[in-house]
Amino acid sequence: MKVGILREGKAKTDTRVALTPKQCRDLQDKYQNLEIFVQPSPDRCFRDEEYQSQGIRIEENLSECELLLGVKEVPISMLIPQKTYLFFSHTIKKQPYNRELLRSILQKKIRLIDYECLRNTGGKRVIAFGRWAGIVGAHNAILTWGRREGKFNLKPMYKCHDWAEAQTYYQNLPLSHIKLVVTGEGRVGNGATETLDLMGIKRISPQEFLENNKAEPIYTQLGVKDMYRQEGETSFDEHHYYQHPEQYISCFQPYTHTANIMLNGIYWDKRIPVFFSKEDMKHENFTIRVIADVTCDIAPDSSIPSTIRASSITEPIYGYDPLSFQEAEPFQNNCIDVMAVDNLPNELPRDASEDFGNQLISTVWSELNQSDSRMIYKGTIALNGELNKPYEYLQDYVN
Repeated sequence: MKVGILREGKAKTDTRVALTPKQCRDLQDKYQNLEIFVQPSPDRCFRDEEYQSQGIRIEENLSECELLLGVKEVPISMLIPQKTYLFFSHTIKKQPYNRELLRSILQKKIRLIDYECLRNTGGKRVIAFGRWAGIVGAHNAILTWGRREGKFNLKPMYKCHDWAEAQTYYQNLPLSHIKLVVTGEGRVGNGATETLDLMGIKRISPQEFLENNKAEPIYTQLGVKDMYRQEGETSFDEHHYYQHPEQYISCFQPYTHTANIMLNGIYWDKRIPVFFSKEDMKHENFTIRVIADVTCDIAPDSSIPSTIRASSITEPIYGYDPLSFQEAEPFQNNCIDVMAVDNLPNELPRDASEDFGNQLISTVWSELNQSDSRMIYKGTIALNGELNKPYEYLQDYVN
C-alpha cells in the first residue's frame, strides 16, 4: 500500500502532522509492502529534511497513493477523486462551513474516514488531540488571568520549545485568588488538570469548591453528574443522560456565582442544555471573568454564549461585553475575557503530533488492513459517492 502524508492546506498556521518521521520509518520497517510519501511543506513542525533523513520520500504529487492522511479539513481544491482520506472533517454536527466540503467528497466518490468517529467496542474514541488541547487550554486560562489581573505574564505555550520547557515557568506563580472550574472528565478535562496540578493549584471536590472562601488557588473538575439533572429527580442515571440529554436541565449556576475562571472541555451538541444564558452573564453575581473555551463551539450553536468567534494562537484573547453581547477589548473590568483558540494542540505541535501518531499506529493501523473492521466502518462518513449508513442523518445537511 502507498500512503501519503498531506501538506496542511486549510490553515498554514497549523503545523501538526499525522505521523512523525520516526513513526513513518518504523511503519515501513514493520510492513514490507508499505511505502510512505510526504508532501513538501515549509510550515510543518517536522521539516522535510527530517523525513528524508529517515528514508521517507518527499513527493508533491500523491495521486499514486491509496490512503491520504491529514489533520485538519482538506481544501476542496486539493481533493483527489476516488481516494481514501483520514482527517478531521468537522461535518458530523452539520457544521455549515463544511457543507461544501462534504458535498465535494461525495461528488468525487472519496472514502472519508473521520478520526473523530473512530471508536472502540465500548464506544470510546481511540484517537484524538484532546489531551494536548486541555494541557494548552489550562496554560492559556492562567495566562489570561495573569494578564487580566496585571500580576504576571506567563510565556505563551507556542513560544516554548516543547511541553518540558513550558513546565519550567509554573513555579512560584502568584495564583492566590484563583477559583477555576473545569467541565468534562475526558481527554480535554484530564489534560487541563495535568497543567493545573503542575502549577500547584489545589484540587477539591465540587461541593468543597462551592463552600470554599479562602484566598488560595483551587480548582474542581465536573462530570455530567455534577452539571445536569432531571427536574424533580435527586439521583443521576448517566446511561440515561447520554441516551436522552434533552430531558435534562443544567445545574451549573452555583459555579457561576463562585468561580472566577471556567475551562470548558466537554463535548456539546444541540440536545444538551447550555451552561448559562446571555442574560445570566449580565447579573452582578456572575463571577466568572475568564472563560477558556477549549471546545470552541461558536454561538449561537454553543454551550457558552460568549464564544462568538474563534481566536488565534498569536491573539488568543478577546473581551466580551455581557451588556451589549458584543466583542470588546480584553482585560476591562466590565467585560469577560474569552480564550477560544480552535487549534490549541498546535501550540505544541511536535509533542502533540508524536502522541497522535502513536495512537494512530497502536489502535487504528491494523484496522485499516482489515476489510471487515467495524471500527473503520463506523468511522467512515462517505463511500462511493454516498453517505455511509451511520451518517445518513447528514443527507438533509448535504442537500
